[in-house]
Parts: sequence; C-alpha cells; structure tokens
Amino acid sequence: MSEKVLLTWSGGKDSALALYELRNYDDYEVAALLTTITKDYDRISMHGIRSELLERQVNSLGLPLEKVFITKNTTNEEYESIMKEVLLKYHKLGVNEVVFGDIFLEDIKRYRDENLSRIGMKGVYPIWGRDTKELAHNFIDLGFSAIVTCVDSELLAGDFVGRQYDREFLSDLPDSVDPCGENGEFHTFVYKGPVFKEPISIEKGDTVIRENRFYFCELLPKKRA
Repeated sequence: MSEKVLLTWSGGKDSALALYELRNYDDYEVAALLTTITKDYDRISMHGIRSELLERQVNSLGLPLEKVFITKNTTNEEYESIMKEVLLKYHKLGVNEVVFGDIFLEDIKRYRDENLSRIGMKGVYPIWGRDTKELAHNFIDLGFSAIVTCVDSELLAGDFVGRQYDREFLSDLPDSVDPCGENGEFHTFVYKGPVFKEPISIEKGDTVIRENRFYFCELLPKKRA
C-alpha cells in the first residue's frame, strides 16, 4: 500500500522535480500539496506568485491543495506554530511524511527534520544530494519550462529576473551562483512539464523591486481564448 505524503509546493522547479521523482515510484501517494501564502498580497511566499496562477498549476496537476496562510510580519515562531497545526491535522489522518525539494543545505534539512520529529513525522527528500548542474539540465531535458520570478540582487544581477530557465540562462550564470538557485539566488515558476496535464498560460508584466534588493517579475494569468 502506498504511503500518503504531503508535498511542499512553491510553484517552482525544485518542488516540480520532487513531484516528478515521487511519481516514478509506487511507494507514495500525494495526499495534498502544501503551499505557504502571504495573505497580505495573496501570493506564494518568497516566490511572489499570484494565487490564481497557483490554482491553475494545481488544477493541471490534479492534486488537492492545502494553503498555509501567514502575514508579511509573521515571525519564525508564529510560522512554526501555524505549520505545526496544519501538519498535525494531516498526521491524524494517517499522513506521516512530508516531501521537500531541498538539494544540499544541511542546516535547512536538519531544521525541517527536527520540527517534524517533534510531532511524529519525517521528511522525504527525492532530489537530495544530486549535482545541481546535472539536475538543472535534467529539468530541461525532461520537458519542463519555467520562468525566473524573483532574483536576490545581492547574489545575482537583477536583469536575470523574467528570463526563461533554459540552457542560455544557465550558461550566463556567474560561477558563484548555484544552477538551481539553492542558496536563494533566484526562484522560478513552472508552467509546463511532464507532471502537468496541460501548460499554464502566462504572460509577463512589470518588474518591481522590493526592499531595495529583490527583483520580482510580475506573472499574469493569460486570458483563455
């Protein structure tokens, strides 16, 4: 019998790859996608993606969605309390594992595992330890398409925002930047790929700067004909 799991879903390439890897095995069944929403903006936290686009992703994936709402001023302690409440709800329903798209940050993995262990759950990391250059090219080879939605200008030039996450993008990255943006250099939105029933139609809007540091490319749902 398949193990029911929650999968943390940011809308970006790492969570999409984690889902793809899970679907290669019969051991797991995704009970729901878990997405943190900043309710002040009605957007995916950190990635800045509109909830409407998230909903379109989820519809194309054919999976249930569990939104975890925080505010722009939520402290880490408050976030942990909110998340714990949601996880306990699923734990009581027989879900014992949570899937993450983390690749190599040991401190983040340890933080997640310690918090999960306190409530009798554990983490699953389908793409952990993979070479990020190979992983990035594999993402493209599999037929995924993504756009860069956020760039931390302290780590990468702001004009990388809004670009397609493709081989040209990867070749243009400075050597100091991880090809998967694992150090927070950039975030992405996946709009096409083997996990989706159909592509998500989007169009680019304006680029804005937040906190004099983060460049965001506004993505808009393309109106259906």
